Amino acid sequence: MAESKPLYLGPRLKRLRRELGLTQQVMADDLGISPSYVALLERNQRPLTADILLRLARTYQLEVADLAGEDGEDYARRIGEVLGDPIFADIDLPALEVADLATSFPGVSEALLRLHGAYAREQQALAEQRVSGGGDESDPVGEARRFITEQRNYFDGLDRRAEDLAGEIEEAGGAEMWIRKQGVRVRFLPPEVMVDSLRRFDRHNQQLLIDDRLDGASRSYQLASHIAFSAMRGDINRLVRAAEFTGKTAETLVRRALGGYCAAALLMPYARFAGEVEKRRYDIESLSRHFGASFEQVAHRLTTLQRPGESRVPFFFIRVDEAGNVSKRLDGAGFPFAAHGGGCPLWSVHSVFRRPGEIVTQWLELPDGQRFFSIARTVVAGGGSHDRPRITRAIALACAAEHAPRLAYAGSTAPKEVAATPIGVTCRICDRAECSARAVPPIGREILPDDYRRAAQPFSFSES
Repeated sequence: MAESKPLYLGPRLKRLRRELGLTQQVMADDLGISPSYVALLERNQRPLTADILLRLARTYQLEVADLAGEDGEDYARRIGEVLGDPIFADIDLPALEVADLATSFPGVSEALLRLHGAYAREQQALAEQRVSGGGDESDPVGEARRFITEQRNYFDGLDRRAEDLAGEIEEAGGAEMWIRKQGVRVRFLPPEVMVDSLRRFDRHNQQLLIDDRLDGASRSYQLASHIAFSAMRGDINRLVRAAEFTGKTAETLVRRALGGYCAAALLMPYARFAGEVEKRRYDIESLSRHFGASFEQVAHRLTTLQRPGESRVPFFFIRVDEAGNVSKRLDGAGFPFAAHGGGCPLWSVHSVFRRPGEIVTQWLELPDGQRFFSIARTVVAGGGSHDRPRITRAIALACAAEHAPRLAYAGSTAPKEVAATPIGVTCRICDRAECSARAVPPIGREILPDDYRRAAQPFSFSES
């Protein structure tokens, strides 16, 4: 008579315990065995005897047939599906070897499934990009952002030219006087004349027309933008032509971004701004008052301080609306922002709308252990009259945690010791199990049923 095969059901036992919400100690007490023996059973270092199987069935009112079902069969099925991926097409994978792997090495099987899940996530992101027209030619926003990111949002030639030009503007008595000396009249006019424009250059009459409802920082920025697009047009065009974009829209977006870059560099010349940044310890409000710029303009400018030999803290910058749409993103800190899907709701940039105008700081920790320090606040665009709508957005600056002590906002806190908010890049690729803010389960993880236990989190998933 053939000898019966030992029954190893470690992963199934562990899932059952988690579904019931039990610790190893409690399950051990229920079954009349030691906690260490439960641990050995869960790790498949001991087979499940008929006696223990019956105790499980009686104690938790389960069907023996359900308990005795082979976990290996499920793993073999799932691994078989994974190995059907074309990436494995040239490898000879006999069904017997797959079955042996699934039965004898459940941990390795789970690792393989998770690894393929990560690969599948990347493939899905690329597929979504193609479906939504994400090729370079039909995704001008993505193409423009990639160009800026590849340069780390720093353009040495433009910055140095703007620094020289800022000196000329100062000698002339300011931006408005400099423009007048070029033979251009500057006029601040009411909305009925501006016809829904903030700035308009009347080339025929050599007049620069600016909406008179703009505040001081916005007026300065529009004056600087005109100078950038007139005095620095050749510098900007050379950069755009050299990049060889696939479409006119991408060119226009990059030209606009470079014009804004130059305007900020004129208002906050590199050397002077970098000096004040260190002196004021990156205090955005203080820098804003000193340079007559808005909070957002200063935050944006902080991302550009990457001049070789004179670089400052590298920052990631993001601007979102209340619906979570990203209207601006600049990466100088290597922050792994989600290219597809929503961001993590636990990041304060999504909650500062409840605290308008208030600076909210936060320590962040990603699943891989990387830590960042975030500064978030709402900013307002528009307004200036009762009939002009105001648009409220949130912006955030984030830097690697090791740089945080240089900022006024972090004080002398030890970056490695302070409690940090555990966040993910986006729910679909975040494996954090204990997250009550999760919107969707992660790709490639098996979701546990809630027949016996309903967790506080929206989803519970198997560890093995």
